[in-house]
This record gives sequence, C-alpha cells and structure tokens, in this order.
Amino acid sequence: MVVERERKPVWLKARFPGGERFSEIKALMREHGLHTVCEEARCPNIGECFNAGTATFMILGDVCTRACGFCAVTSGRPVGLDLLEPVRLARTVALLGLDYAVITSVNRDDLADGGAGVFAACIRAVRSHAPGCRVEVLIPDFEGNWDALATVVQAGPVVLNHNTETVPRLYRRVRPKGRYARTLELLRRVKELDPAMPTKTGIMVGLGERFEEIEQTLRDLRASGVELLTVGQYLRPSAKHLPVARYYPPEEFAAIAELGRALGFRQVESGPLVRSSYHAADQARSAARAGIGIG
Repeated sequence: MVVERERKPVWLKARFPGGERFSEIKALMREHGLHTVCEEARCPNIGECFNAGTATFMILGDVCTRACGFCAVTSGRPVGLDLLEPVRLARTVALLGLDYAVITSVNRDDLADGGAGVFAACIRAVRSHAPGCRVEVLIPDFEGNWDALATVVQAGPVVLNHNTETVPRLYRRVRPKGRYARTLELLRRVKELDPAMPTKTGIMVGLGERFEEIEQTLRDLRASGVELLTVGQYLRPSAKHLPVARYYPPEEFAAIAELGRALGFRQVESGPLVRSSYHAADQARSAARAGIGIG
C-alpha cells in the first residue's frame, strides 16, 4: 500500500535552497569539519539565511544524547570531544566575514559540564579571530548545572537563547528529558548572573497545545525576564517523530505576536517558518535599541 505524503498548507512552502552563497557556506562547513543546525534540523529557512551569509553553527558533534519527539538531529551515544573545534569555527566565521553568528549544540549529557566549556571557548575564539562579529548562543539546559551556565554567561555572548519548545502539559511527550521548571529557572538565572544580558527563547505550535496554554507560557517567560521570543510551526521531520496536531494559519501567528508584545517582549518573530535563529541579528539590534545588552 502506498501512503500518500502529508499535504501542507500553501503558506508553509519555502523556496528551494540554492545560490552561490548557499554553496559556498556548505563547502566551507565541510572543509572545516563543522556542522550547522540549519542542515541537521532541516530548517526551512536554510536558503534564505545561507544566501544572506549567516548560519547557526552546531558544536559538540552531530549526535545528541537525548531523543526529543520533535527533533531531526541524530540521537545516540556521542564519541569523544573535539578541542580544536572552537578555532576551526572562529576561522570559518572570519572567512565568511560574518558580523553576527549563532552557536548552538546537541545535548551532551555525557559531559560533566554539558559542553559549557566548549561554548565559552567558541565565544572567545570568535572574538579573537573575528573581533567585529557578535555571538549569540542557543544552549541546552546542562541538566540544571548552574556552574556550567555561569561558564557560558561569563564568556559574554551578546544574546543567550534557551528554547522552551512547548507548553508544560506537553513536556513529557515532546521533551521527555527536559523540565519546564528547569527551563524557566535557567532563563531567570541568566539575569541574576548578568542583568544586562538579553535572554531569548522559542516555542513551537501545532503539537496539541491550547491558546490559553500558549498565553500562560508567555506570561511565565516574561516573569523569568525573557525579552526576545520566536514562535514557529512544528513540522514533522519523519514518520517516527510526533505528528502535527494542527497547522496554524498566518493570522494566528500574528495574534500570538501581538500577545507577546502586549506582555512586554521587546521583539517577537512569529510565523509558520520562523525558527530559533531566524532574524537573530535583527532581534539583537532591537534589544540594543531598548537599552538591553550591547547589541
């Protein structure tokens, strides 16, 4: 029996990735043994971002110690740690001439600090090799290791992002090794460590959440001091991942953005194809204009 492929709404169509800049960035990543979350997580905006000369680097390998129900990144048991990765990443940033770079990672629960030391080394290396480039980090929860969090904060990223992903009721199914309360605590602790550092988070919709749950989650995030928010449609990477409960139309994303701004978020990116690092530099500039961080 042939199973018909799921038909997506017309507003979810993204341009097929291509172009000279797209090919150049992919080639540089392969040459220097680097990974991007744009490729690993099959981001629909990869063409737009690569052709604009931006990318979200994924450090600490391409195998994650967790198996979240929404994520396309390979899960399993990582092997080893590449201590030269920060230098290779920084040199690639310099070669690309980036003025803004986002660095994220797989979860490395096998490491005592969850990889925080490598995050910090990457920030310092980029500052050394490409001093004009600002660095945003999208970090895991480090299993609640707050010393590890402090290591990253002290390295001085211009924005610290940690994704909430979904509403608390769905955490056990969507993010089984994550904890909603831990996410809120992490974002709150960043402000305790550095009150001037802009904090950011992202959620997905379409997993079965209710609007009132989205609203309460946004209220919780504002109470934890978060200023920057991304909201996007969950897209099922494969048949083994969680099914899409519902596709939100653009007008509902607009309503969520309006709610976020009313609650006090400085910048909200909300749309069907929005992902964590979408228009990241613009969000950082918005935070700077509001007097948050150094932009």
